[in-house]
Order: sequence, then structure tokens, then C-alpha cells
Amino acid sequence: MSMLNQLRRSVGIVAASLFITGSGFTLAQGDTPPSEPPADWGPISSTQEEIPYPHPVQYLDVTHFGKNGRMAYMDVAPTGNANGQTAMLFHGMNFAGKGFEVTITALSEAGFRVVVPDRIGYGRSSKLDIPYNLHIFALDSKRLLDHLGIDKAAIVGHSMGGMVASRFAMTYPDATTHVALVNQIGLTDQRIGRPWRDIEELYQLALNGTTYQSILANHMSYYPVWNNRYLEWVRYQYGQTLTAEWPLLARVRAWQQHILYFDPVVYDWQHIKAKALVIGGADDALTPNYAALAEHVSETIPNAELILYPGIGHNPHFEIPEQYHADLIRFLSSAAL
Repeated sequence: MSMLNQLRRSVGIVAASLFITGSGFTLAQGDTPPSEPPADWGPISSTQEEIPYPHPVQYLDVTHFGKNGRMAYMDVAPTGNANGQTAMLFHGMNFAGKGFEVTITALSEAGFRVVVPDRIGYGRSSKLDIPYNLHIFALDSKRLLDHLGIDKAAIVGHSMGGMVASRFAMTYPDATTHVALVNQIGLTDQRIGRPWRDIEELYQLALNGTTYQSILANHMSYYPVWNNRYLEWVRYQYGQTLTAEWPLLARVRAWQQHILYFDPVVYDWQHIKAKALVIGGADDALTPNYAALAEHVSETIPNAELILYPGIGHNPHFEIPEQYHADLIRFLSSAAL
């Protein structure tokens, strides 16, 4: 590990110890979001057609548990000098491919072809009522690469997308040149010390307990300092609770949340063969003790480096896009193992 990255590691961990203590977290002063949803926030359909995407959306047919659906994706050509590399981006639980708009621009300008799927159950993809798991997501992503004629790709996963990236890199080592885990969740085996909850219970909680205030609180936990420009993502998620399709969407969300319990990735990391980068905001309040756990992940993956940003939360691509994308591009441009 370089001296620069050692410095980033030590500074990040010290900063994290100042801001994250157990599960408690105090937001610094920032913008004040509205206490109630704005009057002009209307319903958002299950496939989010009302939401403009930054690039054309295409579809790949998929079938799981006897149910047919379509996986939406963007395939963006390099706008800078093409480097012959492809980066595939995996989004988090409360986002979709659109959330990578700035990252797509940065990578394409750096010469990468950028492939960004909306996983089944998210964004513009079909919402199938099935028992979701990480292997489904990894398999669909590999089928997309095969469909596009791409043999190898660098994999970047944010939040829950980091769990998918871990599973993909372990399952398809020959197709993975690099893997970057950006503020990944699922850093512990949650079956230890946490009781099992039936999917019907989780469904009822999602169906009846999801409000503007609960969604806002979750998004506010992502950032040490809140900025009202992040309300865009609250609007998308809240709008889906206003549609007649919400019962199906709530059930899909319950299945997705259950992945954290019954499909841990903590046993995948030691088997990842690709060059890896564990990167993120050190002050990520979504995961208690994130900085220490991220260091553990970087030490468990055989060929990994760690970059932590002090004072930054769960979404460094929103909070410090220039620094984050410079570090990401440097890593993805490095020689594969």
C-alpha cells in the first residue's frame, strides 16, 4: 500500500472515531428539509418512467422462478479517448442506475465504456414478486455482459451494490478485472445476534410503515451534512408509496431487505481474486463502525487497498465527486492482476 493510501487510511479512521460512536450519530448543521412532502410531489410508477435518465435505456429479458421480466440498463460509450476497458456499476438499495449520472460522465470522459443496470426490482426494471438473492443479481449482470459481447469488466458497487459486486467478483473471477466496493453495506453477518423475521412481517412493515418522514430520515443518515439537493432521491422513493402499485413494490422491497439477513457476503471476500478497492466516506452513519469494518474488508480481500474520506458519509460520489472519481479512475486504470 502506498504512503498516500496509508495516510488516507489513518486519517479516515481517526475522523471516524470522532464522529461515529456505536450506533449514534449527530448531523452537522446543514439545510433544513421540509417536514412534510411538498404539495407538487406526485406518484411515481413502478418502472419510474416519469424520471428522466441521463442516457438511453435498453432492456434485457430475464426469467426467475418462472416469472418473466425485463432488466433495464444504460450502455454508454466513452466520450474521451477509448481505453478498451468497461466499467459496470451496481447501484444501492434506495437508488437506481440514474444515481450514477456523475460517475458515468467521469468514467466515460476517462475513456471507459460504462454499463449500468437497474437490477430486477429496482428503477426501470420489472418488479417481480420473488425471493431475491445476490446470485440472481450477479447472474443477470453476467448475462448482460455476455449479451453485449463483453468478456471482462471492472465492477463498481455502491451500498447494497457493493454486496452484489462482492458476489459477482467471487462468482465470476474470469470476468472481473477490478472490483471497487463503495460504502458497501452488509459488512457483518446479521444472522448473528439478530432474530429471523418472516417476510410477511417485513412486508406489512414496509407497506404500512413507509412514510415521507421515514424515507427522509433514512436519506439524512447518509450524510454528515444534509443538503436539500438530496431531496430528489426522497421524492422518487416517496412517490412510489402514492401509486396503486405500492403493495407490490412494498413486497419487493421486503424481499430485497431480507437479503441482508439470509445472504451475507462476509464469506465471499476471501475468495475474490481481482484487484480490489474498498473506498468510501469514513463518517458513514448507515453502518455503525463503518471505518473499522471497511478496514477489515480490505484486509480480508487478498489484493485490496483502502481509501477512507474523513468528514464524508455514505455517498462520496455526491459529496466529493472530483476527489472520489479521481481516486476511482486511478484504480480502475491500473493494471489488472
